[in-house]
Amino acid sequence: MARGQFDPAARDGKGLVFGYQIEADPTERAWSGGVYDEARRGWLYPLDLNPEAGSAFKLGEFNHYRIEAIGNEIKTWINGQEVAYVVDDMDSIGFVALQVHSVRDSSEAGRKTYFKNIKIQTENLKPEPFSKDVFVVNNTLNNLTEYEVSKGWKLLFNGQNSEGWKGAYKETFPESGWSISDGILTISKSDGGESTNAGDIVTVEKFSAFDLAFDFKLTEGANSGVKYFVTLSEGNKGSAIGLEYQILDDEKHPDAKMGREGNRTLASLYDLIKAEKQPRFLKPIGEWNKGRIVVTPDNKVTHYLNGIKVVEYQRGSQEFRDLVAISKYKIWPNFGEAAEGHILLQDHGDEVSFKNIKLKSLK
Repeated sequence: MARGQFDPAARDGKGLVFGYQIEADPTERAWSGGVYDEARRGWLYPLDLNPEAGSAFKLGEFNHYRIEAIGNEIKTWINGQEVAYVVDDMDSIGFVALQVHSVRDSSEAGRKTYFKNIKIQTENLKPEPFSKDVFVVNNTLNNLTEYEVSKGWKLLFNGQNSEGWKGAYKETFPESGWSISDGILTISKSDGGESTNAGDIVTVEKFSAFDLAFDFKLTEGANSGVKYFVTLSEGNKGSAIGLEYQILDDEKHPDAKMGREGNRTLASLYDLIKAEKQPRFLKPIGEWNKGRIVVTPDNKVTHYLNGIKVVEYQRGSQEFRDLVAISKYKIWPNFGEAAEGHILLQDHGDEVSFKNIKLKSLK
């Protein structure tokens, strides 16, 4: 644990250790070196975000861990391999701790973990930059690190105004309905209708292959979505047409029970592919979740929710087209196969907020 914290009053006076924990994970999941916020927010950097690093840890051997915590940046290495990169301002100081972890059942009793060569430097620190292109979990508000900028990331929302955005099928940003306050972009609640109040907003720029990350916060019963490859060529009423990362309160909104086999639930490819997610990786309504959509140049698409891969498909494949043929999108020729398109934030008549919207074009 790095920058660990202790609350002596927690658990009826038994005390509680919490904070940034760098994992040693010998299971098949292989998330060693990932960053977990123990007894607080859960996983900050699961290794679905850097799967190549899953092979760095060698079970049964001594592994060399390096943890760099300078300012609000935490980076980890295992055996020289770059693993996790987190930017977070929750704790700036704390203790170093070695964990005694519980076992899952009696068959694991007696297992041991060995440590050696433990050393620390606290003065004259110079950050060591990652050389590879590693995804950064940046929890600071609408901010990019120098490393992210050097790798081609840019903010789509600057936190101050609507620069770079306009209303769908419009030339300007909506005059009402969408608001920006304290770095947060919010669509206000109206009648629950699809794009019937302020309307959707889209990026002025179009994108083809990209890595898009965003934070979103739902209110109770809310519905929204992030669409991509939106061409605005259909001229339809309601929300503009495009592939959609569904944003939904699965418990309270009826759309979760509609569609086919759960393909309208949170983080799903709306009306096409259900997101395979575990409840323990979801944040409660009213808290911030992290979404991510990656479209590679070969048209492989991946949805992530809070760092966990939940949807994967091949855009334009026969399997994809077969799914479109039995969906609400079957009336649109070549649905979802445009070479490029806008990014869209949906107005579905419910209050939903966004921040930390960043994108990197892929080649």
